[in-house]
Formats: sequence, structure tokens, C-alpha cells
Amino acid sequence: MRTHLLGRDDEIRCLDGLISAAGEGRGGALVLRGEAGIGKSALLDHVREAASGFRLLEASGSEFETELPFAALHQLCVPVLDRLGELAPGRRAALEVAFGLAGGQPDVLQIGLATLDLLSAAGPLVCLVDDAHWLDEASARVFTFLGRRLAADPIVLVLAAREPGLIAQLPALVLEGLPDAQARALLAAEPVDDKVRERLLAEARGNPLALLELPRAGGFALPSVSSAPSAVEASFQSRVAALPDDARSLLVVASADPTGEPRLLWAAAGQLGLDLTTAGAVAEASGLVSLSTRVRFCHPLARSAVYLAADAAERQAAHLALAAVTDAQADPDRRVWHLAQAGTGPDDEVAAELERSASRARSRGGVAAAAAFLERAAALSLDPRLRALRTLAAGEAKFDAGAVDDAGELLSTVDVGLLDSSEVAKVERLCGQVAFARNPANDGPGFVLSAARRMTGAAARDCVLDALEMGLVVGRASGVMDVVVREARTMPPEPDVLNALVVLAEEGHRAAVPLLRKAFDSLVWTRHPALATMLAGELWDTAVHHTVTDWLMKTGREAGSPFVLRLGLAQTAVVAVHAGDFGAAASAIAEEEAVADALGVTPLPYPRLHLAAMRGSGKELVTQIQHATQAAARVEGLLVANAQWASAVLHNATGQYPAALAAAQKAVEPGDLYLAGIALPELVEAAMRCGEEKSALEALEDLTERTSAAGTEWGLGVAASARALVSGEESDYLAALSHLEITTARPYLARAHLLYGEWLRRAGRRVDAREQLRTAHSLLSSMGMQAFATRAAVELKATGEVARSRSAQAADDLTEQEQHIARLVATGATSKEVAARLFLSPRTVDAHLRNVFRKLGINSRRQLAGVFS
Repeated sequence: MRTHLLGRDDEIRCLDGLISAAGEGRGGALVLRGEAGIGKSALLDHVREAASGFRLLEASGSEFETELPFAALHQLCVPVLDRLGELAPGRRAALEVAFGLAGGQPDVLQIGLATLDLLSAAGPLVCLVDDAHWLDEASARVFTFLGRRLAADPIVLVLAAREPGLIAQLPALVLEGLPDAQARALLAAEPVDDKVRERLLAEARGNPLALLELPRAGGFALPSVSSAPSAVEASFQSRVAALPDDARSLLVVASADPTGEPRLLWAAAGQLGLDLTTAGAVAEASGLVSLSTRVRFCHPLARSAVYLAADAAERQAAHLALAAVTDAQADPDRRVWHLAQAGTGPDDEVAAELERSASRARSRGGVAAAAAFLERAAALSLDPRLRALRTLAAGEAKFDAGAVDDAGELLSTVDVGLLDSSEVAKVERLCGQVAFARNPANDGPGFVLSAARRMTGAAARDCVLDALEMGLVVGRASGVMDVVVREARTMPPEPDVLNALVVLAEEGHRAAVPLLRKAFDSLVWTRHPALATMLAGELWDTAVHHTVTDWLMKTGREAGSPFVLRLGLAQTAVVAVHAGDFGAAASAIAEEEAVADALGVTPLPYPRLHLAAMRGSGKELVTQIQHATQAAARVEGLLVANAQWASAVLHNATGQYPAALAAAQKAVEPGDLYLAGIALPELVEAAMRCGEEKSALEALEDLTERTSAAGTEWGLGVAASARALVSGEESDYLAALSHLEITTARPYLARAHLLYGEWLRRAGRRVDAREQLRTAHSLLSSMGMQAFATRAAVELKATGEVARSRSAQAADDLTEQEQHIARLVATGATSKEVAARLFLSPRTVDAHLRNVFRKLGINSRRQLAGVFS
């Protein structure tokens, strides 16, 4: 064992286990995390040697390439790009766009799948990524995507990083300092006296590189620095300082070039007039760098030490030389970046080139790179107005890249006095988005509305709707709605959705619903998808809701928009829940979670709330409410209203009417679009059971106005069922059944039968009650509405009949992801097609299918159709 692997037995066993499992087709990923010099690189060396039978692919993050999209991914994939032709055309095109081989807008999810396919085709593989704390954001997202999808592939991905950073979601092994005994053993071979040895041990704190490197820094004299990595860096710098000028200059050029290409290094050194033969020999003899087929420093700290030890003039000369030898046609962005680093002051020509680089970066999906280029372009701009516009553009790019605080800082420096009215409106609109992203409870929409006041016509009205859309997206629409309505009143009325919302607020549903229906067709769903879904629910119209949901799904898939697709899947789940198709709902939820997982974001919580409430699973609902509460920690709004509605449904199902009443009142109180409406029947039922007739009458009046204006069978049936609870009239119960029988709203039909049966039993009509309760129990059981089914069974038993228990279904044992995969395969989808839908590898899909076959006791795909027909 190498001396620098002393004390790493546990880590080595972990890595060996990872390699062994991958050899059996069970791949995985691991991040080695710890401070500089702690032994990450040594463990990567161990993996290189232990990976017998695997092809080795390597990449490393670069401090100078953190803003260049897909730089590290490209570095990793270069050796296997000859396999691109084996990929499906769409996947091949995704990688070609990512690597700048073709034009187009990159889709990180498709690039992740394409990379997974490429690596699977080239496997078995061991992929090593050093200095992962310096990964560009696009590569980090793809590596995270890959790392969570290797379970069924013979691929190992090991990354080394100082901090979690952009790969925090991957499993990590944190490296600590060596124990005292191993630290002493590592230092034993060094010629230092006892006093110095004790000081070295204390200062190094078990850092292996520090223990090996510090004695070289003068033997008895330890640099006065604050940490082991800093001390090691100081040691490297002292070694650099002792070198001849040409060798030192060569090292500075090497440290400034992130590509590690010897051709560029020698060409740049030639530009500086260095003695290449002598300088190269001396640099290599120092042990700081290896100059062969690739320029490699002995440690990342050595590279940073060389670069930081150089003075400003030396660094500028190195970048200027590198810019001169970098191909302006093949690599224009890296060339202009070197020029920018070489500059000593404002330069409009370089600023203009940086702006062009930003445009190229954005076209490739590199918004972080675009932001960096624009920020540097602004700093180099002589013209004050151009500086303001480029700063604004940089702020916009920073926001798009998710760097919200950086965007806010840039926007605060924009001199709005140099901008025209439309440009100032853009600043205010972006300030609103930043404010809302930082804290949804603040006045983000106020900035957007301020921007709207600087606009006219359709642009102003769209901007006002943007403020409402922001509120809906983060779950705080009720507070924003009042502000939006006040603002809209100051504008000339137009026959659009904004005017319909004003009428809704001022005159109620009877006056507003016709306007909403008319305006609905003209609503720009692409800009306001959340508003479209809420309005569909407000109209109690399942057909319109289906139309919107289908549009969201189609647009999300075709346009490659993860946000629209996730919203579409969430709405698909909600529609399925209220139609009683809980299997389809669970499948849509599983797919939305797969997309969210691929993006590294939290799944949308409200579909699970709806499903848990209707299923009647108290334990599941408590869990989902906790998740929703965490997601809504800074927001009092739609997420909380969803949770309150779900609680009201569950408590009504289990007969806990006081709790149901309190939850329903909280759900109705904010007056949120859609949610307030569907919570009203829960409020009526709970209030009547609690003897709160006044509250029930008020809720019924509100519900009746909404549903009669909408005029749909679903709405009219729900209102009739609620009215029957208040009036006690049989005709109302019958009217509810008449309306609901011709809808897809099976849970509401089943509950109408239950309420009617309960009323009949209490009226002493036991025979009639049995028929209604039997129907209710059958419907509720078949859908999986267990809490309501139990309530129906208790009522049925009170009539003298025992309800038949629902036989367990084999599919009940499947996980949600297994159910979703099985359902897709049952429709004829191939493993590749399912993999593409769920952002998995085909091998992973096949592994899930083997579990499905085992649990269901079947052995072919054709048999699945019978299970899920």
C-alpha cells in the first residue's frame, strides 16, 4: 500500500465494493469529499489500479472553466464519442448540441439520458472526476443525473470534491484527518527533529499531503499559515519561487490554461520567448508538473499556488499569450475569456466579443456562462449606457441560472437613469422576480406591477397577469389577487381574462363565468399555465380541465419544458384522483417525481395530498402534510390550503367532524381559485354534522352560486348533494345522483350514494338504505377510498347487512414506480420508451420489470395487459 493510503482501509473497502458490485451489473456513484490534501486524489489512484476489466474515463473540474457549459462532461466523454453513431438520433443530437458540434437549444434531461446511453454502450466503465468542486453547472447536473441512475449498469462514477457544491445530492464519503498513529507513521521517514515533528503533527491535523509536503518547506521552519491546505500551498509557492524565471513563467502559463493541452502550452510559451527545452526540463524536475500527453500538476493546490504566486503582470502576459494561440474559429469563447483576463482596463472591443460569447453560451443552454461573459463585458465597457444594459443582461442571465442573490446585486448597480422607460420596466420586472424568489412572502409582485405601470396595452395587462402567475406558482395567489384586481381597475377594460378576474372579484361568479369561458380560449397558456389550471377548476369543468392538462403534457414533452411537463403531470394526477382512477394518479405522480429527481428539485406536493385524502390514508396524509408544510415554510397560501382541504376530506371520511369543519374553514377562508370551491362541500357536511347550520347555509349559498353559474353536471351534482344535507329533501339526493351519474367524478358519485343511504337509514327505510350503501361501498372499495368505504360498511352493518371486503390485488404490492412502469409496458411501450419517459436506463427498467413479474407471478409482458386492463 502506498504510504499516503495509510489509515484509509475503510475507504478502500468501500471503493472496492463499489467496483465489485459494478462488475456484477450493479453500478453506483460516490463522492469523495474533504479538504485539499486529505487523500482524495490518492484514493482515485487506487480506483485506477483496482478497476481491472473496466475501461477508464477521466475528467477534472477547472477553476477557469466553471462557467463553460458541459466542459467537464465533454472531457469525460471524448474517448467514447466514436460510439455516438450507436445512439438514437434524438439522443445523438442532444450530445452534439451540448458539445458544440451542432446548433440548437440543449435539454439537460435529454443530455443526461444521452450520456447514460453512451456510457452504457461503452461499458463496463470506471469514470473518475477530480476537482468536482470546480465543475461547470451543466456538467454537475448531468453527473448528478447519472449518479442516481447507474443501479442496473456496469458503471462506477467516483468524484472528488472539497465541498458538496453542485453535486450535494450524490452519496458522499467524507474523509477526515488520519489518526495520530497513522500520521506519525507517514511522517516517520522525514528527516526532522522531534520538536518539529510534534509541531508538524499538530499543524497538519492528519492531512496526508501536509505531512508529506511541509517538511520540504525548509525542514525545520513551518510556514506561518492558518490551515494545512494553506500551509501546503505556501510550500508549493516556496518551491516555485526557487525556480529560474523561464521555468516559473512556463508554470504560470500552464496554470492559466484549463485545457491541459501541451500544444497550447508550448505555443504560448513560444509567444513569450521562453527557452522551451530548458524551462520544460526544470519545471518537470521540480516535481510540480508533468509535461507529457497532458499537462498535469502534481496536485490541484500546486496549480493554484503557481497561479496565485504570480504577480498581475505575469498572469496577464500568460493569458495574452494563450489568447494569441487559441483558435478564434474553433474555440472563440476561451480565446475571448483569456483576452478579458489579460486586460488592464476598459476595452470596448473585448467587451463586444464577450457579449457575442454570451449569446453563443446562452444558445447552448449555458446561462451561467452567459452571465459570466456579460458581467465581464459590463466591467470592460467604456460607454455608460452599454455598461448599464450589459449589467441588466448579466443580471437576467444570473437569475435564469438560479444565482438569485448575484442577480439582485447586479440589478442594484444598474444606472436606471441611462435607460428608457421600457428598459426600466424590465429592471423592475426582474427585481420583482428576484424578490419573489428570495422570499415569496415579500413584495415581489409589487415590483412586477410597478413594471406594468410603465407599459401600455397588452404588454401591461400581461405583466399584471405575470404577477398573479408568480403568486400561483409559489402558492400565495390569494394575497396577490387583491393587488392584481386593484391594478386592473386602473386600466381600460378589455375582453380578456384579466377583465374577467376583475368581474369575478367585484360581481361574483354569475357575472364572471361567461367572461371566463370566453376569455379562456384566448389565455396564453404558455405564459400562464398555473392560472389556466386553476381557472379550469374554478369552472367545475372536467372537460376544460382535461383540455388544459392534455395541452400541458403535449407542450411539456414536445417543447422539452420540465416545468410545464411537471405541472401537466401534477394536473393529470389531480384529474385522475377526482375521477377515482388512483392507479393512473399514482403513475402520474411517479413520473413527476422522476422528472423532479432528474432536475434535482423537490416534487410538487399537492397531487400526493389529493391522493392521500381520497384514499383515506391518515398516516400517508400526515406525512404528505408534513412535506407540504416544509415546502410552504415561507408561504401561507395554496400549499397550505391544499393541506387543509385534504384534512377536511379525511376527517369527514372518518367521522371526525369538528376537525373537518376547522380544516374546511381554513381552506375556504383565503378565497383561492379552485380550492375554495372544492372545499365548500366539505364545509357544508362537517358543519351540519356539528350542528353549525348557519355556517352550512353560508357555505351552501356560496357553493350554489359558483356551481349554478358554471352549469356543469359535476358542479350541479356536488351542490345538490350538499343541499340535501341542509334541506333533508329526498329530491335533492336524487338530483345529486342524476347529475353525477353522467360525469367522470366517481368519488363524488360514491359519496352521494353514501350520504343518501345514511339519510335513508336514519329515516327508517332500511331496505332502501341497503341498496344505496351497498352501491356506495362497492364504488368506494373498488376505487380504493378505504376511509369512506369503512364508513359505508359501518352504516351498512347498521341496516343488518355485512359489507363484502375487497379482495387484495397482487398489484397492491408494487411500488408506485413499479406500477407506473408496468402500466406503460402493458400499453405496449418498450423498455427504451419507458426509460425515456422516466429518465432511467433501459437496464434499470428491465430490473424493475423483473421485480414486477416476481410480485405478480407472471413471466411475460403480454400478461401485464390483463393485470392493468
